[in-house]
Order: sequence, then structure tokens, then C-alpha cells
Amino acid sequence: TTLSESLLQQGLIYAGTDDGKLHITQDDGKSWALINENLPLKWCSRVVASQHQINRAYVSYTGFREDDFSTYVFMSEDQGKTWKSIKSNLPNEMVNVIREDPRNPNILYVGTDLGVYVSTDQGASWSSLCNNLPTTTVYDLVVHPRDKKLVIASHGRSTYVLDIANL
Repeated sequence: TTLSESLLQQGLIYAGTDDGKLHITQDDGKSWALINENLPLKWCSRVVASQHQINRAYVSYTGFREDDFSTYVFMSEDQGKTWKSIKSNLPNEMVNVIREDPRNPNILYVGTDLGVYVSTDQGASWSSLCNNLPTTTVYDLVVHPRDKKLVIASHGRSTYVLDIANL
């Protein structure tokens, strides 16, 4: 359901599936290793290879198909050998997407079933970015590196653009 290729190391690719499995390859897909130990067996909604650190990756899961509305979002600093939860103070909602800021490795964004949140400390704490955003499911986020804008893709409520230059 989700793929992420490293911008820092050729051949390093992460793949997440709808049954909770998470895989890594370091040789352009010739061989794969399972790296979902201690992660939930839920729908892998997004996996992201860090743009700043070769060994760092992020993953989010959704339990929507099992009526599990818990928050599942994790970070690894060792290419998926170990994972730690970075849900911190996020509300109990399903996370559909996680993104890393291309300029600042400490800034993360998540899109949930009820909005968008930002962390300026790699997931230790989160703040809502939903000021004028309608309560809507956010399925994708893109950080425009040149214009310093966060593009928010919602489910059926349009696309929104937020200026993030001051973050």
C-alpha cells in the first residue's frame, strides 16, 4: 500500500502492506527483509524514508478496517530494526500519512481522520494545524520545498495550502 525510496542511499526502499507487514531492501529489490517486529498488524498507511538521516524512517498504521481508531505512528533510527512510538499527545485518531519536512529534520507532519498536526521536536509533542481547516480526513501531505507550503489533500473536501515558512 505504500513505498518509499531513500533519497540518500541508492537501492534503499521501504514497503508497507495492507496486512501490517513492513519490508526493507538495500539492493533495489533483489532481496527483502521483514522489519515489522513490535509493530501493529494493521493497514500500513504510510512509510517514509528520511531525507536527512540514512538510518531513519517513519511509519503510520490505521486500524480502520478492524474498527480500531487508535493512533499508530512510529520512528526508527536503525532502518527498522527497532521502532519507537511518536504518537505522544496526538489525539486518538487514525493516522493516514506522515511526512518529514525537507528543510528541518525535527519537523514532522501527520494527516489524520480529523485533520493535520505538526511536531517541531521529532514527535515528542504535536500541535494542531486545523485552525481554519474543516474537520475532514486528510489522506496526503506534500511539503513544497521551494515555496515552503504544506499541501493538504482531504477526502472530498478539497485541497488546502498552508504557509509553513515560519515553522
